[in-house]
Amino acid sequence: MSAGQVTLYAEFTAVPGSADEIESLIQAYAQVVRTEPGNVAFDVYRRIEAPERFFVFEVYCDRDAFNAHLGAEAASAFNAKLMPRIVEPQSALSFLTQATGS
Repeated sequence: MSAGQVTLYAEFTAVPGSADEIESLIQAYAQVVRTEPGNVAFDVYRRIEAPERFFVFEVYCDRDAFNAHLGAEAASAFNAKLMPRIVEPQSALSFLTQATGS
């Protein structure tokens, strides 16, 4: 991973009864994000033991690509649909750096 890449995961919990609807929304959104310039990965996961819990692993080639993703109209539209369907006030973001040795 180059030093310029932005890697993160987002996590959130569906409100009861919304998990399958969220999965449909986010899978459609993933198709859009994967076509954005600078997107390297956008992978969606659900916890096996708690399927209402979602994790999204994202990689962008650099900070500019990540900022463009955040500012895209599709992001605003997706978040407007997602927010009322999750427990938290917003997705929790964790920025990651690759471990470099042992």
